[in-house]
Amino acid sequence: MSVKSPAPTRSAPQGAPRAPRRVGFSQRLSRWDVKLSPYLYISPFFIIFAITGLFPLIYTAFVSVYDWKLLGGQGDFIGLQNYTDVLGQATFWKSLRNTFSIFALSSVPQVLVAIVLAALLDQNLRAKTFWRMGVLLPYVVAPVAVGLIFGRMFADQSGLINSWLGAFGVDPIRWHVDPLASHVAIASMVNFRWTGYNTLIFLAAMQAVPRELYEAAIIDGAGRVRQFFSVTVPQIRATVIFVILTSTIGGLQIFDEPRVFDAQGRGGASQQWMTTTLYLYDVGWGTQRNLGRAAAVAWLLFIVVVIIGLANFAITNRISSAGTGRPSRRQRRAAARSSRRSA
Repeated sequence: MSVKSPAPTRSAPQGAPRAPRRVGFSQRLSRWDVKLSPYLYISPFFIIFAITGLFPLIYTAFVSVYDWKLLGGQGDFIGLQNYTDVLGQATFWKSLRNTFSIFALSSVPQVLVAIVLAALLDQNLRAKTFWRMGVLLPYVVAPVAVGLIFGRMFADQSGLINSWLGAFGVDPIRWHVDPLASHVAIASMVNFRWTGYNTLIFLAAMQAVPRELYEAAIIDGAGRVRQFFSVTVPQIRATVIFVILTSTIGGLQIFDEPRVFDAQGRGGASQQWMTTTLYLYDVGWGTQRNLGRAAAVAWLLFIVVVIIGLANFAITNRISSAGTGRPSRRQRRAAARSSRRSA
């Protein structure tokens, strides 16, 4: 039985262009799916951010360059006149000073206490779930309720704090009159609400630290304090930077606590605890009723928050990098230049 060999196919001459291969629709669809799917997955965040964040920011800038009244609506284009008027008002600078004062008295102790509480909750405690949920309870309380409670506690005449101080022979403190005393009272309200929230963020980061590092530190003879500064803090460096940045942004935009600190909600008789956001509310919907100036205040506050946030990030990143022994970006660039010169 003879077997016929298949006829030899003619190969294309060397150097001849190959005919393009047709790509089916299903293959194109799969390629588009691989390329576009990641962007579609993250697109809801950017769409919501564009609607609720980016558009109001741009529209606020548009309003800030017009003579825009609360009752009269849009007026003539006046350029940067609203910014000049706001910067020329002494109340704006007083509100900015009050904002920085309350921010320093609240954010700094808040982060320090939160990281210490998280380190304690990270230990092997009994009923640790109860304690971990307990630190979050103040965050659940409504800001108005917190303001009413602390407003009664820090009352000038019959407040609980002054009663305790009187038991030790200390004269009553005028919490609603003295600027520094009012800032301390408002900062205590902020710390009461947000310390537990930041504690859980730090605790989640500490739970992700490998336990082998602590075992190695114990073998080397490190105590609890040494483990905290040499193992825990360097490992949660990114979380520390995140909490500091969010505390900075929130501290510079504080509104609820000073608003409900007294019955009038205008920052005190002489604006001794009026913050910038409270001043913005007063300009737009209070005494001046000028939305153009209020938009200018909003943009000035936005610029201040960005500047303070970037400075805070740079300082925190440098301190944390120095604490871990890692070379900084400037040192890495210098080492790269020296290596190129030697090569």
